[in-house]
Amino acid sequence: MPFDRMIKAAMLDASVYEELERDTSATTQAFMVVLLVSFISGLGAAIARLGNPSQAVFGLIGAVVAGVVGWIVWSYVTYFVGTKAFNGTATPGELLRTIGFAFTPNALGFFSFIPCLGWLVALAGSIWSLVAAVVAVRQALDFDTGKAVLTVIIGWVALLLVTVVLSLIGLGFFIVAP
Repeated sequence: MPFDRMIKAAMLDASVYEELERDTSATTQAFMVVLLVSFISGLGAAIARLGNPSQAVFGLIGAVVAGVVGWIVWSYVTYFVGTKAFNGTATPGELLRTIGFAFTPNALGFFSFIPCLGWLVALAGSIWSLVAAVVAVRQALDFDTGKAVLTVIIGWVALLLVTVVLSLIGLGFFIVAP
């Protein structure tokens, strides 16, 4: 697991996002990051539901499925918006890799089981991940921060819609949403 890249991505190191953009072999690593972060966050939600084991297991599985689906949807929507609306230059793979690593701070969702404060820690991780996504998108699409912010917001709204749909069909006990 590429933990050094995860740490640099969480530290908003633009050079690691440039490196990921170029490294076509890192798509599998990005997938593993999303799986790991989704599992860790889902585990925190499952701990909160230990009183109902079936709900805990279903929530953990739902978190992993929703995290992966959300990553793919967000990456492709971001690719489309960034290249078509803002004339960025990237491939879908470049966005899958950079956004996948930008998910890293969502691991703080693990602490969601802590009464009163856990949700704040998880929220901080989500906000941090959004900021990381802005850096990732800026580097991958090769444009300025303003365009990156708009692109990330539009992609994030699409991700929220996916979250709602997954919740309605019973897979959204907890989703890793930056």
